[in-house]
Amino acid sequence: MAPPETMSRRLTFLFAVAAGAAIGNLYWAQPILGFIAGDLRAATATAGWLVTATQVGYAVGVLLLVPLGDVLDRRRFVPVMLLTSAVALLLCALAPSIGMLLLALGILGVTTISGQVLTPLAGDLASDAHRGRVVGVVGSGTLTGILASRTISGFVAGAAGWRTIFALAAVVAVLLAVLLYRAIPPLAPRTRMSYPALIASVGTVVMHERAVRWTLVLAAIGFAVFSLLWTALTFLLSGPPFEYPVPMIGVFGLAGLASALVVQHAGRLHDRGWSLPATGAAWILALGAFVVAAFAGRSVVLVVIVIVMIDVALQAQALLNRARLFAVSHEARSRLNTALGTGNFIGGAIGSAAATVLWSAGGWTAVTMAGAALCCFALAVWTLGRRGPLVTRLADRPKALP
Repeated sequence: MAPPETMSRRLTFLFAVAAGAAIGNLYWAQPILGFIAGDLRAATATAGWLVTATQVGYAVGVLLLVPLGDVLDRRRFVPVMLLTSAVALLLCALAPSIGMLLLALGILGVTTISGQVLTPLAGDLASDAHRGRVVGVVGSGTLTGILASRTISGFVAGAAGWRTIFALAAVVAVLLAVLLYRAIPPLAPRTRMSYPALIASVGTVVMHERAVRWTLVLAAIGFAVFSLLWTALTFLLSGPPFEYPVPMIGVFGLAGLASALVVQHAGRLHDRGWSLPATGAAWILALGAFVVAAFAGRSVVLVVIVIVMIDVALQAQALLNRARLFAVSHEARSRLNTALGTGNFIGGAIGSAAATVLWSAGGWTAVTMAGAALCCFALAVWTLGRRGPLVTRLADRPKALP
């Protein structure tokens, strides 16, 4: 195991930047679909599939590539994935048609999984006493990438064209690949097994630990709520009484950056043994956000307050979930992260779909009621599990995971 001092502040910051840049690749196209459709002479509905292609590709990458972090030399694996994503980004920048761009974005989704490898790697390199803090900083980088990418993409596309953002992202990926190869210390793989056995063992890891299953449920609910709110906010802000253009809607994402600063410190709560109480507090805050949201249909100020509250709550509980999962096993952190990422993707997809249906059925009121109901369900899961099924103590589990 790496020595406690391996994960320095400088390396932690580099991991956070790299994780944020990687996750940002999933969202460059989202706010500029109109620009892309116009330039490539495609219907806006057709351009909407670009986001789907990226997300589906990412899900495939998380499921099939992230587990390799448990059996490969990550000092090489992470830079290779960054360089591969740089090639995919260049293909996006040069795509002559909507079909080629669709293919390139699918490849980008599959290859831009380095952030999902860096997070468990940070957990491996950190000492037990500081693992929550380190994972928290890297997690805040991921959150910053999600929130800032939409805004950056809109402004860059408006100033220099939509292809520019993909070209710049490719340059950043190459630079980060070089820096990480030089910065990541040698670290032997945690386990050795064949690739088919490795992929199959993701399910084995989940089934082996009840705490993992309960935590994955909470995490999936969190992403469902997050996607539900943000999808509905797009509908709310683009229609009356606000009627904001797409670039302005992207700016609202910057309000969530405040949560990135708070989430950095949530990991310290895990290090102090307060993970489960803090998770419950986060869900209470999320429920409060939807109470405020019920009155935010015509108030920009309240909308911003809701964004900050929900992002702090959901990102904090997401970080605590990940830190607690990493405490379950030293050997299977990448596979645990794969299970977490897959569950989050499913939850996010359900949340986005539900937002569309609920908006058509009852508008903002229906969305806020559904969000509050999901928060209550999560609190029920937390209440039932906090004294048993959600407790993760590695010392109480003498058998190593496969």
